[in-house]
Amino acid sequence: MEEGKIHVGDMIRKELRAQGRSVAWLSRTICLERCTIYKIFDRDNIDTKLLMRLSILLNHDFFADISTCLFESGSKMSTKTVPNNQQKFF
Repeated sequence: MEEGKIHVGDMIRKELRAQGRSVAWLSRTICLERCTIYKIFDRDNIDTKLLMRLSILLNHDFFADISTCLFESGSKMSTKTVPNNQQKFF
């Protein structure tokens, strides 16, 4: 993984291992095929609804991890595509 680049699937895989849980356990618990779980591990991004389910299931805030990675790497949110009346929120 490149420095400063976020790979969500890798974050999920590492947390699953840190908890000593298996892919089979995750597959059964979240009702997805094992091959789908392995595909999730390969993704650098993921649907937020699925990420929320995984965060709850693993009792780990992946959203906080992503935010930390973004702000520690010095990335800034661009306001170029945000309408002027909404830029104050960023």
